[in-house]
Amino acid sequence: MKSPYSDGIDIIHTKFMELNDWLTILGALGGLEAIKWIVNFYVNRKTDARKEDAAADAAENENERNQVAWLEERIAQRDAKIDAIYVELREEQSAHLEDIHKRYVAELQLKEAELSRCDLWECLKRIPPKFKNKIKEEQL
Repeated sequence: MKSPYSDGIDIIHTKFMELNDWLTILGALGGLEAIKWIVNFYVNRKTDARKEDAAADAAENENERNQVAWLEERIAQRDAKIDAIYVELREEQSAHLEDIHKRYVAELQLKEAELSRCDLWECLKRIPPKFKNKIKEEQL
C-alpha cells in the first residue's frame, strides 16, 4: 500500500534534487566566486542600473555638447560669409551711388548750359535767359 504522505515526500525530494543539481552546476561553473557574483549582482542591481543610466546620460550630454559646438562653429562660419557678402554689397552700392552722382552732376551742368544759351546770334549784347531776370531786378 501506498502511504498518503508519499506524494508530498516525492515533491520535496524532486525539489531538493533540483536544488542539488543547481548547486552542482554552480560549483562546476565557479564555485564560491559564482555564488558571490550572483549575490553581488542581486544586491547591487539597482545601483548598477543607476550607474548605467548616469553613464548613458553623460554620453548623451557629451554628444549634445559636441553638436552644439559644431553648430556654433557653422553659425560663425556662415556669419563670416554673410559679413563678406555684405562688404561686397556695400562696395557695389557705393560704386553705383558714385555713378549716379556723376550722372546728376553732368545733368546739372547740361541744364545750366541750356539756361546760359542765348538764341540771338547776331546780337552783340546777348543775354542768356537766366540773367534776364537779374537785369530786370537791377533796373528797377
